[in-house]
Amino acid sequence: MNPLPTFALQLEVLGHWAPVLFVLVYTLATLAFIPGAVLTLAAGAIFGLTQGVFLVFTGAVVGSSLAFCLARWLVRERVRHWLSKDQRMLAVGQAVSGQGLGMILLLRLSPVIPYNMVNYVLGLTHVKYREFLIGSLGMLPGTFFYTYSGKVVGDVAAVASGVAVPRGPAYYTFLLIGLIATGAILVLLTRLSRKILAQSVK
Repeated sequence: MNPLPTFALQLEVLGHWAPVLFVLVYTLATLAFIPGAVLTLAAGAIFGLTQGVFLVFTGAVVGSSLAFCLARWLVRERVRHWLSKDQRMLAVGQAVSGQGLGMILLLRLSPVIPYNMVNYVLGLTHVKYREFLIGSLGMLPGTFFYTYSGKVVGDVAAVASGVAVPRGPAYYTFLLIGLIATGAILVLLTRLSRKILAQSVK
């Protein structure tokens, strides 16, 4: 059972501690590969658009940075062994190593590649933390969209129960951005695969 909906319902009664606890839980959810959509929607319903976006983005950046550091310095070999079973993530790691910041931004914009996994993948690459941090800006469109949707719903109980996301202009704009980013990633990965294959048969 996913505990996040229950937590979202309890946030409303936490008063001044709610923002602090929200960021902490969002950080832990990021580390633990738990999708943050419910929490992001709840942020909009409880904190409003401006504060909600700030809190979600803060939790996402802190959580992703911790995952990046864990993969790079503390559990590198364990993460490498785990990722060796996922060819898609290996290809993503190779593509990032060759493309740098631009690829990181595309990965953050794409809804297809799990962002929680990407944090660990990037920790194994030669990407500098500065590029990783700047690339986090690619999370803002999705953060804005889901927080805005939560604000539109306006009822944390409805959010926690899995209410459908309102499909207004913001929804289709976010969808278009995600599709463009995903297409660009696929093109880059295809080119990389062809390059590696060509080198291997020489």
